[in-house]
Amino acid sequence: MKRRVYIASALLGLVAAVSAYALLRAHRDARRAGGQPLVAPVISVQVGALELKTLHRYVIGYGVVEPAPATSRRAAAEAQVAAPVNGVVTRVLIAAGERVRRGQLLAELNSDAMTETYAAAQARRERRLYAQHNASLKDLQQAEARLALLRITAPVSGTVVRVDIKPGTAVNTSTVLADVMDLHRLVVRTDIPAAEATALKLGQPVQVLGAMRTATRLAYISPMVDQSDGAVSVWAPLPADSRLRPGQYVRLRIVTATHRMALAAPSAGVITDVGKHGVLSVVRGHEAIRVPVRIGIREHGWVEVSGPALRAGTQIVTVGAYGLPSRVAIQIASDSARDPVAANAQGPETP
Repeated sequence: MKRRVYIASALLGLVAAVSAYALLRAHRDARRAGGQPLVAPVISVQVGALELKTLHRYVIGYGVVEPAPATSRRAAAEAQVAAPVNGVVTRVLIAAGERVRRGQLLAELNSDAMTETYAAAQARRERRLYAQHNASLKDLQQAEARLALLRITAPVSGTVVRVDIKPGTAVNTSTVLADVMDLHRLVVRTDIPAAEATALKLGQPVQVLGAMRTATRLAYISPMVDQSDGAVSVWAPLPADSRLRPGQYVRLRIVTATHRMALAAPSAGVITDVGKHGVLSVVRGHEAIRVPVRIGIREHGWVEVSGPALRAGTQIVTVGAYGLPSRVAIQIASDSARDPVAANAQGPETP
């Protein structure tokens, strides 16, 4: 019996000796390699917390301010004034920058067949005879029509932005005499690549950026793709007090999605994997544990994330997150960071 005890004791001693030898050898090898024994690595990092935020997805465009085009309800905000007949301008009654009303007299001209003075006298005569029942309505209408051909009036109410004539100028029916524009009815027009235009819908918010920031909504999306550049034309009306000018170039963004109360992570802590997938290094105790997440909208340094057991207040590694292993001991570098043990007492389990 004693012999068996001695044999067992000898075997246990041999095992202990071998184990001790192995540990001493590992210690010696470590010192030879780096001068210090092997220890678990501790990586210094900075951390941030997940927050609930409202995030937006945008389509960005660069557009130009233009007069509002014609719609089924209203005429265009700009009209180029042309002569109804060939002739010579005798009087110009406007100047650039003046406000005019629709129907207001802008200029007079003489045609090859008749002068404005003679046509006006004939119209006055026919009106007087008609009032005395000595002329027919048809004669009166013909006289007034002849006079109208020699008097150029404003087709819309607005501001005269250009005058291209002066007395003595010969004109024909294709000559642009002046340009009248309603500066309170402007739009911003832009071309969006067809691939991005699939996310556009009428009524989506449009934000005009720059010094004269303003907000509006998308009012028109072209059903056609321009074959020359593969883009879709869109426009949105501008508020009357936008202070933007026709011809001005602006940067704008169209809000195509709004996610309210979205769980968001600081973008420095989100490591993109493939497509809409990525990883976070979640702080749990004094360790960082890599957690797979699904990525959504990115905006202003924040990234929408979703994953198991994530919630607002969960701490993640931000600076230093790239290249961390799946699980590693960490030391938080920022003194202002909250205690990760308290912050993540109910944090996610190891994936």
